[in-house]
Amino acid sequence: MSHWSFAASAPAWIMGGALWLGAGWLCYSNWRRGGSRRAVAWLEGLRFLVITLLTLTLLRPEFIWQVKRTEAPKVAVLWDASDSMKTRDIALTNNVLSRADWLARERQRRFWKPLEKTANVIVEDFAAPPPTNSPAARAGRGTDLNLALDTVAQRERNLKAVLLLTDGDWNLGQSPVAAAMRYRERDIPIFAVAVGRETPVPDLILDTVSAPAYGLFGEQISIPFKVENHLSREVKTVISLIDTNQEEIKKDIVIPAQGELQDAILWSPRAVGETSLTLKVPVEPDEGLADNNEQTFRISVRLETIKVLVIDSLPRWEYRYLRNALARDPGVEMNCLLFHPDIGAGGGRNYIPAFPDTKELLGRYDVVFLGDVGIGQNELTEKDAELLKGLVEQQASGLVFLPGRRGRELSLLKSPLKDLLPVQLDESKPEGIGLQNESELMLTTLGARHLLTRFDANESRNTEIWKQLPGFYWSAAVEKARPGSEVLAVHSSLRNSWGRMPLLVTRNSGSGKVLFMGMDSAWRWRRGVEDKYHYRFWSQVSRWMAHQRHLSEKEGIRLSFSPETPQVGDTVFLQATVLDAAGFPIEEGPVTGKITTPSGRGERLEFTPLEGGWGVFKANFSPQEGGKFQVQVAAAKYGRKLDTELLVAVPEREKLGRPVNSEILREIAGISRGVNGSYDSLDKIVQQISLLPEPKPIEQRFRLWSDPRWGGVLLFLLAVYWIGRKLAGLV
Repeated sequence: MSHWSFAASAPAWIMGGALWLGAGWLCYSNWRRGGSRRAVAWLEGLRFLVITLLTLTLLRPEFIWQVKRTEAPKVAVLWDASDSMKTRDIALTNNVLSRADWLARERQRRFWKPLEKTANVIVEDFAAPPPTNSPAARAGRGTDLNLALDTVAQRERNLKAVLLLTDGDWNLGQSPVAAAMRYRERDIPIFAVAVGRETPVPDLILDTVSAPAYGLFGEQISIPFKVENHLSREVKTVISLIDTNQEEIKKDIVIPAQGELQDAILWSPRAVGETSLTLKVPVEPDEGLADNNEQTFRISVRLETIKVLVIDSLPRWEYRYLRNALARDPGVEMNCLLFHPDIGAGGGRNYIPAFPDTKELLGRYDVVFLGDVGIGQNELTEKDAELLKGLVEQQASGLVFLPGRRGRELSLLKSPLKDLLPVQLDESKPEGIGLQNESELMLTTLGARHLLTRFDANESRNTEIWKQLPGFYWSAAVEKARPGSEVLAVHSSLRNSWGRMPLLVTRNSGSGKVLFMGMDSAWRWRRGVEDKYHYRFWSQVSRWMAHQRHLSEKEGIRLSFSPETPQVGDTVFLQATVLDAAGFPIEEGPVTGKITTPSGRGERLEFTPLEGGWGVFKANFSPQEGGKFQVQVAAAKYGRKLDTELLVAVPEREKLGRPVNSEILREIAGISRGVNGSYDSLDKIVQQISLLPEPKPIEQRFRLWSDPRWGGVLLFLLAVYWIGRKLAGLV
C-alpha cells in the first residue's frame, strides 16, 4: 500500500492555488507581450513548471508506503543481573529467596513458554557484574536501565513487546523514561515486573565512612560515619574500630527506628605509616542481611610539624597560656609577635621583631592566631591584612581571631580581613561585654560532634566535660554569625534578636579555614586539671586548620586536592604552590602535571596560575576508575617536582536491602502503554503479552519537501531558466 500525502493546512492549499493560478496568468501574459514567439513560450513554460514545483514543495508532500512484516514478531525478556538482586526479600511458603535466586528459579521453568506460540522470544540479562579488575569494575558497578532498553530496541527491528524483570534500582546513565518514550513512538509496550518487596529489608547498614586521606601522629583523627536502621525498633549498639594490630576502639550509639545516625569515632594512631582500619556494627538478631555492617579503609599516618604564628598586643593571660601550650607541643613550631602599645614589640625566645610582610616569609605559617590587634597604632597595616587574607584563601592556612578588651578587632572591619570574619560584630560595643556572674560556652548540636570540641570520644561525656569547664566574665559583642559559618558554641546567658550570642564559630574562606573565639578565658580550663583540656583544645585547632596544607608536600612545592577522598566521577580540584630556589613564590609557569591511572593510562594536566602572586596554580580532572592514581606535578624551570598518590574510591552503587523502585517501573510501563506488576503476577503479565495483536506493518515515508536532492532539481531548473533568458536576449 502506498500513496502521496500533503501535510499543509486548508488555508495553505487555498493560498497555494491562488498563487499558482496567478503565476499561470502572468506567464501567459508575458508570452503574449513577447510576440508569441516559440523561445518565449519555452521560457515561460519552464518558469511555470518551476513555480508549480515550488508550490507543491511548500505543501510538504510525502510519499508513504507500508511494508508487511514477513518474519514472526519478537518478544524480549530482560532480567536484571546486578548485585542489588542478591537482596533476600522474596518470601515463599517455606523459604526466603534472593531476587536473583527467584529469577533463576523462574527461568528454569521457562515462564515465557506461552509467548513462543506467537512470537520469537529473546531471553537475556543486563547489568551483570564485570570481571574483577576490569576497567568496568574499576569504574564502579551499576545498573543502566536506559542502556539495556535502548540496546534491544536498536538491535531488534520486529519487536512486539519487552518484558522487564528488575528491582528498578537504576544508578547509571540517563533516566529510563527517555527509552520508554522512544518505545512509545515505535508502539512497543514495556511490561515491567518489580522483583522484590516495596519496603526495605529489616536491616542495619553501615552506609558511609568518610575517613580523611591522612592524619598526624600523636593527634586524634575523627572518622565520620553514617548508619541506617531499617528495623522497626530503636537499636542501641556499639560501633567498633579495629586497626591492623587488632586494637579495638568502641563507641556506644543509638540509631532511631526507621532512621539514620551520622556521627564520628575518634582514633589515635600508634605508629607512622599507612594503616588499614575496619569499622563495623554488630549484626542484630532480626537483621535480614549480615554483610553490610562493616567497611575497611586506609589512612596514612605522618609526622608533620605545624608552623604557627601568634600575634597579640598586651600579654594578657589568654596570650601567655596559649603561647606556652603551643611552645610545649612537640608537633608545633611557634613564633610570637607582641605589639605592646607602650614599650614596642616584645622580644625573647621564639619572638620575631616585626610582622613577616612578604609572601615568602608569611607563607611558611600554617596557622596564624590574631589576638587583640588591629590596623594602625603601630600594629598591622593594610598590606599586612591583605597578606593574611591571601595566606588563608590561597595558601590553605588557618586564621584564628582572639579578640580582647581593647576592641582592636573593630578596626579590621575596614580592612581586607573583614570578609574573613565568621561573625558580624556589634560596633556600638567596642570594648565587648563584661558580666559580674560567670558564664559558660554552650555547645550547639553541630559543636557537640565537631573535632575541635572533642575532649572525650563519648559524646555524652564530652558534653558533661564542657558543662564543668570554668567559665568566663568577658566576651566580644557579637550580633550574629555570617551566612556560611558554623556555630560550635554560644553564650550561656546572653541573647539578642538573632538568638543566643555565637562565640565559637568557624568558616571556610577560599582554600583555608577561619575560627572566631569570642571570649578570653580558655586559660581558666586549667583549673584543677592543669593542661588536660586547654592544651588539647589548641592542639586540635592547630592541626585541624593546617590539615589541608600537608596533604602532599616537598621542598619548594606543595599540592592539595579537594575532595580529600574522591570517588569515581567526582571532579578533583588540584592546587599547587611552587617556590623558587630562594623561597619566593614563582610568578609564572609553566607548571605541568601528569596523572597515571591504576590501569596505566596517562593524562597530562596544565596548571593555570591564580592571581595574587602567591605562586598558586590550579588544575582539575575527573577520575573514571577507582584505585591508586599516581600524581606528578613539576615546574621544571625552577627545579621543583612532586610525586604523590591519590586514592580514588569506587562508589558502592549496588546496595543490598533497598526496596524495589516501583515508581520508575510504573512510569516506564505507563509511558510505553505497557503494564506494571509485582513478581507474584508474572504469569498474568505473560498471558497479557500473548494476547497482544500482531505488530502493525512498517510505515516508511519519503519526505520530498525536505529532501536535498529535490532541492538540487529545483536549483537546476532555475539555472536553466536564467541561462535561457540570457540566450534569448530577454535580460
